[in-house]
Amino acid sequence: MFATLPAVLLFLCPALLIVAALKDVTTYTIPNWISLALIAGFFPAAIALGLPWSVLGFHAGLGLGALVIGMVLFALGWIGGGDAKVFAATALWLGWPASATFLLVTALAGGVLAAALLAMRSILLRRYVSAGPPWLSRLAEPGESVPYGLAICIGGLAAFPASRLVQALATAAPL
Repeated sequence: MFATLPAVLLFLCPALLIVAALKDVTTYTIPNWISLALIAGFFPAAIALGLPWSVLGFHAGLGLGALVIGMVLFALGWIGGGDAKVFAATALWLGWPASATFLLVTALAGGVLAAALLAMRSILLRRYVSAGPPWLSRLAEPGESVPYGLAICIGGLAAFPASRLVQALATAAPL
């Protein structure tokens, strides 16, 4: 029988990724509570969906590895600290091989985002964008950083259907 609790728990990841993206785009920050909620929500979801302990451990190791990579990118000044934490928490949810898709789509979305921001920050477009809401005007300011949380969200949402958790729910649900 289709269990509601695992489905609700599974919904946490995409919902929190969207919140993280919106916060990053509008404020250039991703609050720690989002990453903490992603981490805290993963374990009940994984247990409710019956993931074996070995797979759960592999997810945790992948999340830890992603955190190390995120910390290096943060130290290089390429991404923000909130981006690094959400990236790692998302990898925790996705596991393998969905994290490969996550990494690829996040990189592509980041490139598109950077190109769009460069265009928006050009002299030709900046004056039109500045007529919008304050957060949009800030995005158009030359020299501002890139809200990479948006790219992480796109990558996470694209890879989420291939995650072991979604696959576990799909096999548990009746057709």
